[in-house]
Amino acid sequence: MTPEKILSYKPEVLTQEQRQFYFDNGYLLVERIVPLNWVEHLLDVTNEMVQRSRSLSKSDMVFDLEPGHTADNPRLRRLTSPVEHHPTYWEFASQSIIADVAADLVGPDVKFHHSKLNFKWASGGEEVKWHQDITYWPHTNYSPLTIGVYLHDVGDDQGPLGAIPKSHKGELFNQYNARDQWVGCLSDSDAKRIDRAAAKYLTGPAASITVHNCRVVHGSRPNLSDRGRPLLLNVYSSADAFTYTANPLPSRYEGTIVRGKPARWAHHDERPCLVPPDWSGGYTSLYALQQQEEWDSDQLATVAQQTARIRTNE
Repeated sequence: MTPEKILSYKPEVLTQEQRQFYFDNGYLLVERIVPLNWVEHLLDVTNEMVQRSRSLSKSDMVFDLEPGHTADNPRLRRLTSPVEHHPTYWEFASQSIIADVAADLVGPDVKFHHSKLNFKWASGGEEVKWHQDITYWPHTNYSPLTIGVYLHDVGDDQGPLGAIPKSHKGELFNQYNARDQWVGCLSDSDAKRIDRAAAKYLTGPAASITVHNCRVVHGSRPNLSDRGRPLLLNVYSSADAFTYTANPLPSRYEGTIVRGKPARWAHHDERPCLVPPDWSGGYTSLYALQQQEEWDSDQLATVAQQTARIRTNE
């Protein structure tokens, strides 16, 4: 479905100006749109997940741990597929206002793809290098978008999400390195070709949302403040977008229609897409890949087992 066709539908929650801004620039910030009772519920269950992580000493498919994580000082980088680990996360992804936001931007028929919760821990939470999402999980078209929810106020010093305006209309970059290894980010030479000076860093109060298109170049700086920056991310597409590679972050809810109805025809964008590695046997971590960390054989075996369990349940 084209932006013009999407804009012809009456919006559910966004203004027509906000929708047009998203299509023009590839990103959007909407302040204080999530009801505060939802934010409180999400914070409660997120604190439960942090408590669960204290017993771990190594990352796995569920908990991605920063170096230096301990039981006394938990430092999570990511909770993978939170919808798999507490019903509140799925209730929010499927029944809250953010699914309506997705419908305003991809069309009335909306499909869920995956979720994650990036923590950006205080006092050194790791950067996310410039990258594009869609080559991690290609679809037949470029409707997929990610909606992030700020669970706390986020200022400039907390490593807010930064987007390069209009980059969704440009090229898709190779996210393999010179040795043909997937690193999931732009090379140094490609990063110099984007207009980093134009980057917009999306700060805002708790209950605000960020939205970015799957092609937009984005990233975030380290969090050097004394305040954490948990960002809950849910990915949606139009119902007529279909995946053709394994989802690196699988869940039982992948492909669920959360608004409208299933598509009977697939929409194929003529622009090609880079193909990622085969994620069917499991996925380590965006952070681990970008930082080129090595996971040991026990960790990789655990990830494979966890992945197989989830895919079997599907």
